[in-house]
Amino acid sequence: MTSGLPRTAPPKTAGVIVAAGQGLRAGQPLPKQFARWRGKPVVRHSAEALVAAGIAPIVVAIPAGTDEIAAAALQGVAGVRLVTGGATRQESVRLALEALVADAPNRVLIHDAARPMLPQSVIERLSLALDHSEAAIPVLPVVDSLVRTEGETMGTPAPREDLRRVQTPQAFRFGAILAAHRAWTGPANAGDDAQVAQAAGVTVALVDGDEALHKLTFAGDFAAALAPIRVGTGYDVHRLADGEELWLCGVKLDHPRGLAGHSDADVAIHALVDAVLGAIGAGDIGSHFPPGDAQWRGASSDRFLLHAVRLAAEAGYRVGNVDLTIICEAPKIGPHREAMRARLAELFGTDVSAVSVKATTTERLGFTGRGEGIAAQALVTLLPG
Repeated sequence: MTSGLPRTAPPKTAGVIVAAGQGLRAGQPLPKQFARWRGKPVVRHSAEALVAAGIAPIVVAIPAGTDEIAAAALQGVAGVRLVTGGATRQESVRLALEALVADAPNRVLIHDAARPMLPQSVIERLSLALDHSEAAIPVLPVVDSLVRTEGETMGTPAPREDLRRVQTPQAFRFGAILAAHRAWTGPANAGDDAQVAQAAGVTVALVDGDEALHKLTFAGDFAAALAPIRVGTGYDVHRLADGEELWLCGVKLDHPRGLAGHSDADVAIHALVDAVLGAIGAGDIGSHFPPGDAQWRGASSDRFLLHAVRLAAEAGYRVGNVDLTIICEAPKIGPHREAMRARLAELFGTDVSAVSVKATTTERLGFTGRGEGIAAQALVTLLPG
């Protein structure tokens, strides 16, 4: 039985992502918001998090002349609109808000692109706060002691109990923040939108922030990504046969017999492919390149390894080091070791010093000892970034 009362539609919430800065301190070859971090452009992380929270549309303020790179970074993300930002952060936000006026939302979340880890719990707390406030921002306590400075010497202590670290996204009722930005006459370098709102007489509520909302600022923020180190192992065997070429580590060896298989049967690379795929939890070589598929008949195994390395990069990882052991009675690996290391380093996109190629025998025991085939086992370490 229903009460007969009309249902209230949920407030329409839009998003603004501020991505119009140059981000030069991050040491990237392009503005940091478009640099890759954990396998994706930085700005894409925030956009996807907002989409997952049901926020639409999302207006992204970008630097002049970066339309193509921004479109590529956000390709496929639903509801994204691009607008060229201004000379300051405040101006960029105002331009983004103006782009929403034609179909004005009830609420808007304004977020810095340089904070790619956006927990849904923070968005939920902000949304609840807007039920009874015109504005809300996420904050964290200050845990370190603070002092004022007097030139190069310590001045008086500052009471940390009265201070908070301010984060984004910051949430506002749309009409209030639009009016505040239109009326802003303060300094050009307004630190954030809460300051703009407060200057217009808007009371700003505080909600708990999250340490995950760390801002990427310096090169070390990219180098020391928070994802864990991954390790994968691989093992493969191929039989030796007459009339076949012998490829090991992407290098063709002169030998009376070669390895038999659907592709070029490079047993060493196959073990390495499985190690990379295993490190990112992406199955094995057979699931990506089925042996019954005619398109892989005689294919160079280099292609398989490049595919695995690309998948690792898309997952946010790069190769840390490679340790490969080839198990055979013949041929001798020693004379070819450096050529093998160089070729593998090229395929992995890493320095040759990160690649180890070793060989051993089984003292004439088993199929490798009888010269019937060659085996390889590999270990690969993947690092974040």
